[in-house]
Amino acid sequence: MKLTNNQKKYLRSMAHDLKPFVMIGQHGLSESVLSELASTLLKHELLKIKLRVSNREEKQNIVDKILVLSKAELVQVIGGVLVIYRPFEDNPDIILPRK
Repeated sequence: MKLTNNQKKYLRSMAHDLKPFVMIGQHGLSESVLSELASTLLKHELLKIKLRVSNREEKQNIVDKILVLSKAELVQVIGGVLVIYRPFEDNPDIILPRK
């Protein structure tokens, strides 16, 4: 699924007031972080993730791994905050605009 710019804008507005559900610190994507991410995606379609990584390349690698492992779509990355979206397979809570 590829999100359109209008859909990303809609999701960004929804994510604005969200608190980060998952925090990724200096140890990167550990098994406990990945398991927390997986369980959180079962309860929420839209996630805000806080990255505490100073190296830009390392941050990009972590973002890429999160997207691949979670099978989610990237909504935005601002500084150390990442927003991803993965709709529920049955009865999604968030209804995206068509275009």
